[in-house]
Amino acid sequence: MDRPAYLKKLAAFCSDSSLATLPPQVIDRARWIIADSIPVIAAGMQMPEMKALIETHLAGLPPGTAWVFGAGRRALPIDAALLNGTAGTWLELDEGNLFAKGHPGIQVVPAAVAAAQERRASGADLLVAVALGYEVSSRIHRAAEVKLAVHPHGTYGVIGAALAVGKLMGFDARKMLELINVSATMGMTTSRQTLLDGATVRNIYTGHSGYMGTMAARLVACGFTGEIDSVSAIYGKILSDRFDTARVVRDLGAEWLITRSYFKLHPTGRYVHSAIDALEDLLEKVPGRRLDPTAITRLDVRAYMLAAMLQEKNVKTSFGARFSVPFALASIVVRGRSGLAGFDDAAVANPAIQNLARRVELQEDPSFTARYPAEQPVSIRAVMRDGSIFEGHCIVTKGEPTRPHTAAELRGKFFELGEAVWTRSATQVLFDGLMQLEKIEDFRAFMDGLSL
Repeated sequence: MDRPAYLKKLAAFCSDSSLATLPPQVIDRARWIIADSIPVIAAGMQMPEMKALIETHLAGLPPGTAWVFGAGRRALPIDAALLNGTAGTWLELDEGNLFAKGHPGIQVVPAAVAAAQERRASGADLLVAVALGYEVSSRIHRAAEVKLAVHPHGTYGVIGAALAVGKLMGFDARKMLELINVSATMGMTTSRQTLLDGATVRNIYTGHSGYMGTMAARLVACGFTGEIDSVSAIYGKILSDRFDTARVVRDLGAEWLITRSYFKLHPTGRYVHSAIDALEDLLEKVPGRRLDPTAITRLDVRAYMLAAMLQEKNVKTSFGARFSVPFALASIVVRGRSGLAGFDDAAVANPAIQNLARRVELQEDPSFTARYPAEQPVSIRAVMRDGSIFEGHCIVTKGEPTRPHTAAELRGKFFELGEAVWTRSATQVLFDGLMQLEKIEDFRAFMDGLSL
């Protein structure tokens, strides 16, 4: 039986595309996604669970060519993809995409960067590989109505990682088509409940994408084959009951989902950011931009459905704190700012934060849900003990393409995270190189010159 036309079109798109065929905005966004991901990974690698996993997983294995970022160690590409991908979601600072319905970057970048080091690829080749893996996998996921109970990590990310690695391996259209089918069946049955419960097993999902995407490329290189149309089988029957193959390839090469991604400055789940933006708008109307937490009777929050789901008040772990709107708002009000310290173990143990979190009332507003994802509306109302009321609103979350962070803000994030792990000089050299990836002829040689 012949393969479906939409899969042939995707495969040809992946094999034929080059840096010269990519629009400048796509190249720029791919560059920033790579640059944003690496220090986020390094920061997440400092978590005690990640340090323990590194020692356990790499015990007895030979060193490889790929950096395990933030560990000062190298590993084989498949192991580096696993560890870097897992660390990359720990602090909830990784890039994402509301229209792709997930976080494509952190599932593609670790595998692509590791493969580029192994194969001595150019920086230009790495940019193309990331852009294509991101775009094709995102289009597949967008075209499905995946069940809400399924966590988007570890599913379509396997396809993205596989295509990025396959591109760096020089796969032609025939192998690319086989790779799409093979990788589509290698995702996980992931659970969204993990983030609601604060279960850190959820972080392995992105590591799985890099690991299994790399394995899928190896399988195809060895002659393994997939179904006639694995993508429709998985995304039209198993993870979802509806899959629009025409939508996958509609405007392919003209519309780029990668340009509609967002970057994060708060270490929380994306939907929490909308509530934080509404709180910041509220605080602009308060003298001194500070509220006395003891003077607040309650904080009433109306949000779109996905934000309203994050209503846990009894937060017990640092990881769980990142997926609680009540905790995030309470922490910022009590501490006067956001940041990593606002969600660490000390913040979770802070009785003032916990007390205020219990006074946050979060509800879905169906009219807000109807406006998502084009808008991400949240309204917040602080009712004070003296009867005064302050209100704040978010329409579009900061970091979205129509309300982007500045290059200076993204650079600041890079250096804040990087300098906490590496030296200032190493962080500077890394940043400068990533901002000029097209000029790097041998990506491994560039990375070999750093201690990461």
